[in-house]
Amino acid sequence: MRDPLLRAGAENLLLRCGGLARGDSLLVLCEDSGQAYYDDDLTQTVVECARSLEIDTSVRTIPFDPLGTHLPDGLVEAMRSVDRTLFLSRTGDQIRFDGGMADVNPIMSYALDRDMLASGFGRANYTGFVALKNAVNDLLANAAHIRVTCPLGTDFVGPGAAFPQRGASDVSIARFPMSVFAPVPAQGFSGVLMQGGFLVGTGSKFYEPYGCDLREPLAVHFAENRLTGFSGHPMDVHCAQMHYEKVGQMFDLDPMTMHSWHAGIHPGCAYTAPAYENYERWSGSAFGNPRLLHFHTCGHYAPGEISLNVLDPTIEIDGVAVWDAGVLRPDLLPGGAEILQQYPCIKAVFDAPEQAVGQGRNGQLSAS
Repeated sequence: MRDPLLRAGAENLLLRCGGLARGDSLLVLCEDSGQAYYDDDLTQTVVECARSLEIDTSVRTIPFDPLGTHLPDGLVEAMRSVDRTLFLSRTGDQIRFDGGMADVNPIMSYALDRDMLASGFGRANYTGFVALKNAVNDLLANAAHIRVTCPLGTDFVGPGAAFPQRGASDVSIARFPMSVFAPVPAQGFSGVLMQGGFLVGTGSKFYEPYGCDLREPLAVHFAENRLTGFSGHPMDVHCAQMHYEKVGQMFDLDPMTMHSWHAGIHPGCAYTAPAYENYERWSGSAFGNPRLLHFHTCGHYAPGEISLNVLDPTIEIDGVAVWDAGVLRPDLLPGGAEILQQYPCIKAVFDAPEQAVGQGRNGQLSAS
């Protein structure tokens, strides 16, 4: 591999995230190239790097199931027969909350192409970002009061994060790059979220229509674990009500449930195309940037089936704006300054954060 930046990203994935070493075995699971979700060259790049490191690497193309109802026969056994499994497939995202994967511990890559892998998003030290995520989790869990606002008018408040089990993993897979903290349960939180542009799916299931376009910012009111109503342009309110009802009926669930929320922690994460050009791809990769915060709704489980997204959140934790209009201040986290000192590559992405997160021509999340 001639590109040193690309190799650095691949080694970050394989060695730091995967914990792989010479003589270990790796199974790479990819989608059919016709899906056009992952870049076709990404698999070749990762496999080439792994084999150059003398990691015994095999590749398998698996069918993409939009509803994620089951894994192909024999796949779990094949995953257990190797040291690590890497999903370059949305299937890995669909099983990220599946407790049955805990003893398999596969890796899901949110770097979708070679450019993302070679960027600061792919290269910034994975171990350091795990430490950063843990610092955020600790700060949220020990907080007395959390308030979230945004320029469009989002304003909701709640107590410290009531994570189900302190220290427990929030997902059953390893995510690469590490770009979000653990989902904060919605209980105890209430207020309004101003949704610009569109409603969109969560990557759990892929259905039609996956996105619901909005004319104007939509106010989504909620209390505890329930959405209590919508307000805004009458056509947007009608669209949201019908969309939630349809998705709820599609999957036989209570559509007005609010499960949890979290925000991005990785300023190296960039999405340069407008979100509306490909809602599926945007919702599966842009969320890691601190400019975005999202809720898991329409389902009493994470990630639910409809995602609500806030651009440029301010997250005040006990009165301190740790996120300030979409800018995460790692120096305000417990041990954050030490993490930046230990990992200059992480400090570099915070010093020059990516600004592109799928905005439309108006600089906001938009449907056109």
